[in-house]
Amino acid sequence: MTYLKRSNLVISTVCITVLLLTSCGHKLPEIKATLVTEQTPHDTDDPAIWVNNENPEKSIVFGTDKDETNGGVYAFDLDGKLMPEKSITGLSYPNNVDVAYGFKINDSTRTDVLMFTEREKNQIRLFSIPDMKALDNGGFPVFIEETELIKRRPMGIALYKNQVSDKMYAIVSRKVGPEQNYLAQYQIVSDSTGVTVNLARKFGNFNGKKEIEAIAVDQELGYVYYSDEMHCLHKYYADPEKGNDELSCFGAEHFERDIEGIAIVKRENNSGYLVVSNQQAHSFSVFDRDSNLFIKEINLGTIETDGCDATSIPLGTKFPNGLFVSMTDSKEFHYHDLDSLGLK
Repeated sequence: MTYLKRSNLVISTVCITVLLLTSCGHKLPEIKATLVTEQTPHDTDDPAIWVNNENPEKSIVFGTDKDETNGGVYAFDLDGKLMPEKSITGLSYPNNVDVAYGFKINDSTRTDVLMFTEREKNQIRLFSIPDMKALDNGGFPVFIEETELIKRRPMGIALYKNQVSDKMYAIVSRKVGPEQNYLAQYQIVSDSTGVTVNLARKFGNFNGKKEIEAIAVDQELGYVYYSDEMHCLHKYYADPEKGNDELSCFGAEHFERDIEGIAIVKRENNSGYLVVSNQQAHSFSVFDRDSNLFIKEINLGTIETDGCDATSIPLGTKFPNGLFVSMTDSKEFHYHDLDSLGLK
């Protein structure tokens, strides 16, 4: 090991190499990606996996690409190849994306849906999958009660469907917000006049240090998690009828700085994991799905990861154990066979 001395400060050259993936002296072994997608034109941010239940090998990974005038939500097949016919372009800074299944259009029709935030237009968008038809008449404005325009710019989004009532909701964060009620939850409603969204509640504490972007919903257990980027992971009930009390604020000590994308890895009997991007460490912190206790840190070879997503559903011969997808800063997404993460 060699050293450089400057003003009595000893700096190890090992600790300043660009290949360092975590804090000095703690380089994790890399779990190599199964494959890396083709590049998007601008700035990747957040992925969402749509599972094709009729033909899992035809499942699609959607990923946002941020640009103010020609942003996109790009579709990739399971080989990581772009699918232009399923991609949505010409968007104004699409930030985060999520998918949901079985949205009721009318008494006889259901469709899977894709929803994303369009930040520079202060709105959220809704499309059917797999035909990619707009269901929103151009977009649904959000945070419309705010008098300051800066507080209306949406970032994160997660969809929640109540399995009993069949109600579907979009939970949305924003670039700038108050220390209480930072998030808004909208019920997505379809009737004879079309699809609309109605504000169901505002909720969510914010520490005030940076911002809140990443959101993830545990559909089966009924929780919503979001990343207060320089503070903690927050946990609430996803159903607005269960109230707005915070259930937990955890994990801060396991992140170098920004807490980012959240993926839920589901296992049998409602066990599983939360896999959360430790952005400046270029790694992921793993927590138990039930107790939310820290388990370990893993390195998936991505840099400055914003968003990630996971499914434990077998996707044919290509990903027979499920799929983990994460963004990296080279305009690409990494695909990992889910079992390669060592989360049994």
